Amino acid sequence: MASTLLVENVADQVVTAARTATGDRLRSVTYFTRTDYDQLYLREDLERDADVMSFIGHEWHDFKNTRDAYRSSELGAYRHTIRVFENGYLLRITTDRDGVFVTTDGLTMSDFEAVASAVVAVLEDR
Repeated sequence: MASTLLVENVADQVVTAARTATGDRLRSVTYFTRTDYDQLYLREDLERDADVMSFIGHEWHDFKNTRDAYRSSELGAYRHTIRVFENGYLLRITTDRDGVFVTTDGLTMSDFEAVASAVVAVLEDR
């Protein structure tokens, strides 16, 4: 899928990073800013009718609230969020200006850590 928000090679790197860490369990990859998004990958067996913009609004707002709420926590700095749903998981990796959410079938905690680290590395290198 072509991106209008990211340079093509960066979009490809984000998808490759997610795909490498998840294999066939990857459902989708979406890059987003506060006001827009690009769905970079969607597995063929999934419907293309999700209301992604409403996800973006919730994820962006929640990132800001979560980061602020835990700013001085003994747990350390906020890194990413994992949401569990009936049919899969959503991993949100967010910076102050943009983010990526990756949806998957079941993964281990170390798999989620690998995805998050790989995506952060791509976003930081651009």
